[in-house]
Amino acid sequence: MVIGALIPRFELVAALGEHRALLGEAVALAPEAGREQMVGEVSAPAEAFGVVRGMHVGEALTRCPELRLVPPDPEGVRELWGMVLDRVESLGAAPESDRAGEAYFESEGLHGLHGGGLNDVLSAARRVLGSVRLGAGPCRFVAYAAARQARPRRRTVKVKAADAAAFLAPLPAAMLRVRPELAALPDVFERLGLRTLGELAALPSRSVAERFGPPGLLALDLARGRDTPLEPRRPPEPVSERLDLPEAASGQQLERALDLLIARLLARRERRGRSLRALAVSARFVAGGTWRQAVTLRTPSADAQRIRLALGTRLAVLPAPAGSLGLEVESFGPPAHEQGHLVRDPAAVRRERLGEAVRQARQSAGPEAALRILEVDPGSRLPERRTLLAPFLDDKRKRR
Repeated sequence: MVIGALIPRFELVAALGEHRALLGEAVALAPEAGREQMVGEVSAPAEAFGVVRGMHVGEALTRCPELRLVPPDPEGVRELWGMVLDRVESLGAAPESDRAGEAYFESEGLHGLHGGGLNDVLSAARRVLGSVRLGAGPCRFVAYAAARQARPRRRTVKVKAADAAAFLAPLPAAMLRVRPELAALPDVFERLGLRTLGELAALPSRSVAERFGPPGLLALDLARGRDTPLEPRRPPEPVSERLDLPEAASGQQLERALDLLIARLLARRERRGRSLRALAVSARFVAGGTWRQAVTLRTPSADAQRIRLALGTRLAVLPAPAGSLGLEVESFGPPAHEQGHLVRDPAAVRRERLGEAVRQARQSAGPEAALRILEVDPGSRLPERRTLLAPFLDDKRKRR
C-alpha cells in the first residue's frame, strides 16, 4: 500500500510565518517575481469568494476586493518541507515528493519496524508528522484522493485495490490537476461533459488515445486506479553558501557577491573534486519574501568564469533589492579533471554526448523530458500507428 501525507496550504502557511492567524482572513500568495501574474495557494475564506490557485490576480481581486496578497517565500518553503521529509525518512520510509505539502511512501517495508501492520505504520506516521491528512491506497493517486477525504488528527481513509475504481468514480475530474502534466485536461473534460473520474474511466482506451494522446491515457489510468511506481527522492547533498549584502546592493556589488559565492562553493570540501551540473541562486529581499532560480549548465564545469556567465543572466532579473544572496548545488557532474583517451571512437563520443544531453534535459525538466521514437508499423495508413514514444535509456539505466 502507498501512504499519502498531505498538509493543506503548506506554501501559504510557510510564507505567513509568525502571522498564521491571517489564515482566518481572505489571503493568497502573490505571484512569484518574473512569473505569470497568477495567485498561489489561498485561504479558506478566499475560497469562499471563488478565488482558487492559478487564477489571474485581476480576476481574484474582482471576486474578493478585500483579498490580501502575501509575498511568496520559496526558500522558506523548501527548507521547511525538507524538514518534513526528513521526519518521514526517520520512519524508515523512502518518500517521493514533487511539490511541497505532498509526500508518498510505500508501507510494506515498514510493517516489521512499527508493529507488523498498516495501522501501526499510519499511527507512527501521525506521531511523527502531527496534524496531517493521511490516506492509503494501492497507488499514489488513490492515496492522494484518500488523503483528501481524511481529516487531520481524526481518521485515516484506507482504500483497497479492489475498491479503488469505485472509490474514485464519484470524485471530480479536477483532481487530475495534481499531476502537472495533466493540468490542462480537466477543463477540456468538463467542456466535453466529463465531470467525474467515473465518467472518464468508462471511456474506451482507444478513443481517449486518439483524442488526447499519452496524457489522456495517463488520465484514464489514474481514473481507473492505476498509477506509475513511486520514485523516492535521492539523499540530498547540501552544499550551499550565503552572503549578507549591504542595503540596496545592485549592479557591480551583486556581481562581486556572486563571484565570492562561486569561489566559496568551489572551495568546499564536500565537492570532492566534482564538477557542477545544476545550481540554484536565491535571494532574500529587504522588504520581505524570497526569490530562487535554478540553472542547469550546458556542460558540467568547475570553471568559475563559465559558472558566473551562466548565473549572471539570472541575477540580472532580480526583481527587488536583496538583503542576502545564496548559491546552492542541486546536482554534481563527473570529476572536474577527468580525461578521456587521446584517440576515441567517434561513435562512442557521439553516444557519450547524447547521454550527457539527455541527463541535462532530465535535470531541467524531469525524468520524462527525453524520449526516443520507435518504429512499430511503418506501413500503416494511420500516422499514430507508425511510431511511438518510449523512454530513452542511457548507459547507466541499461546496466541496471
